[in-house]
Amino acid sequence: MAELNHGSSVSMSIFLTLKSTVVLFLVEESMSEKIYFSNPKKFSVKRSAVNLITRLHYSIAPNHARRVARKLLLTPSRMTEKNAKPIGLVVGRVNSSEGALTTYKLGEGPVWIMTHGWSGSASQFFPLMEYIASQGYTALAYDHPAHGNSGGLYGHMPAFIIGLEAVLDSVDEVAGLVGHSMGTAAALECHHIKLVDKPFLLIAPVLNYVENLLSSVARSGYSLKLFNSVVNEIADQYRYPVQAVDPFAKLGQRNAKTIIVHDENDKFANYSISHKASLQMERVCLVTTQGQGHGRIMKSAPVKESFDQLTVAQANIDD
Repeated sequence: MAELNHGSSVSMSIFLTLKSTVVLFLVEESMSEKIYFSNPKKFSVKRSAVNLITRLHYSIAPNHARRVARKLLLTPSRMTEKNAKPIGLVVGRVNSSEGALTTYKLGEGPVWIMTHGWSGSASQFFPLMEYIASQGYTALAYDHPAHGNSGGLYGHMPAFIIGLEAVLDSVDEVAGLVGHSMGTAAALECHHIKLVDKPFLLIAPVLNYVENLLSSVARSGYSLKLFNSVVNEIADQYRYPVQAVDPFAKLGQRNAKTIIVHDENDKFANYSISHKASLQMERVCLVTTQGQGHGRIMKSAPVKESFDQLTVAQANIDD
């Protein structure tokens, strides 16, 4: 309240109105999901109101606005399990500085790490994990910080990377990695030694992460000035400036084989960027699907076929 001019009853009235409106907005929009996964046509009715509310809120009470924005923008929806637990699934825990992470392991053999996207969970990988296990490998998935059954209050790129590093530290060796959506960006940004020269299977990757993030927020109508203020706080806290996040460039620096499986009509991750990567990068292959969307594609046949291609190629290299 110290941010307001206490002599102004008008300012106080506006502040209280904004506070109530923002709380209603938080409840109605189910936190961040409808910001990052909004359809422009469906969301356009509220865009002007959201923009007005968030700009005024930040102008009148910036500190309170940032606290509310952190809760809204950095709190993913806790996804309930999308698929039944496979028989033999082993649930474990791995500690990280962002909270205790819940892990899910299936199968025996070389370990493939599986990293999901924003507001997702490891359960999205259960069907693919069954297939990987049937091929003689261990599938090790986990819920990111603040996702699924893991601990943690907030989700963001530094937290995703910290979570991935903690899981990598928990195993002796890694055969490869499967990622989906934002999880692919975190994997490419991660510099862990156990991922060097390991094959990647990237499903619906967000290779233009920063551009995608900013455009999603802009579509929602949320104040970009307020959003950037929160982003800068996270950057300062973790010493990880958002300008340094460039999954596309990091993909081009990899020496190991990467297969991207991406639907050409994906509404949330830009297919054309994946296509561009496949044309410009020698070790990147693109498998294009139709009608699989952003989520259903995770358990599609092309994903399983691409996994087989990577394991065969890696076996030939190892021999």
